[in-house]
Amino acid sequence: MSNNVSLKQLTDDLERLEKEAANNISLAVEKEELEKLRIHFLGKKGRLSKILGSMGALESSERPIVGQRANLLKKQLNELISGRFNKLKEEALAEQIANEKLDVTAPPAGTPFGHRHPLISTTEQIVDIFCGLGYEVQEGPEIENDYYNFAALNIPEDHPARDMQDTFYLDNDLLLRTHTSPVQIRCLEKNPPPVRIIAPGRVYRRDAVDATHSPVFHQVEVLAIDEGLDFSHLRGTVMAFLKTFFGDLPVRFRASYFPFTEPSVEVDVQWKGKWLEVMGCGMVDPAVLEGLGIDPDRWTGFAAGLGVERFCMVRHEIDDIRRFYTSDLRFLEQF
Repeated sequence: MSNNVSLKQLTDDLERLEKEAANNISLAVEKEELEKLRIHFLGKKGRLSKILGSMGALESSERPIVGQRANLLKKQLNELISGRFNKLKEEALAEQIANEKLDVTAPPAGTPFGHRHPLISTTEQIVDIFCGLGYEVQEGPEIENDYYNFAALNIPEDHPARDMQDTFYLDNDLLLRTHTSPVQIRCLEKNPPPVRIIAPGRVYRRDAVDATHSPVFHQVEVLAIDEGLDFSHLRGTVMAFLKTFFGDLPVRFRASYFPFTEPSVEVDVQWKGKWLEVMGCGMVDPAVLEGLGIDPDRWTGFAAGLGVERFCMVRHEIDDIRRFYTSDLRFLEQF
């Protein structure tokens, strides 16, 4: 531009630049192309800078007019470039979504292997041991009625186990089972002796939550009914099971009381120098068999019950039962 440049010439140049830039920006189809246009029109050596460099030939009163017009144009062009950039980005994403196909049958990449929950693996090991001894698995409902949970098991109406402090009662004489022992009643109703069953499952009691108690926990019930079974068979079965599960640990039997077994005992193992109770068992009370129409003079049997959480805590040296229910991956990934 010559030094005789006029105000009209510069304003005309700005107008032409605006139209050309707006047209080129609207036609751009690549992000790299937009960047080149920005440099061409707005860069330090771009078209707008050259126009502004000619302002020195204008009268001092005319320079602000060109300066204001140039600043407005620079703002407009930056907005056009930014808008076009966002538009291209949206169009690229829409095209990618339209063209991409997801193969839901393809194996995931880099997915870590999961872990068996310690309570599940412990239950499975207990079940496997008894199945190896000739027992079969039986299951029953978690919502029971008074008959199966209490009455059929020779638990009188005034027994503490019936207290609201221990049992979750529902409507219509229903309740959440407090043990898996009802499964043995349901099994004996449908299957005459001899029977050998193991009944794992979830049970519920109104216990306060602390390091060793939970209102929801897991039990395994064991039942054997046959001709000629006596306490020596019970003791031999329990000893074989505990030795397989824990190894060679000292075991002791202590006299106890359960309404549905007579005699009844609790079983302890010596763990880290202390006796720890791990299960209760006993010979099935004849009254339970009579209530099911089974002749107790011909058939005898034994039952045992154990808590899966207790066995798992001892096996893995876990100090707090609440850890099983927190879904803490730092804890679960250890198993």
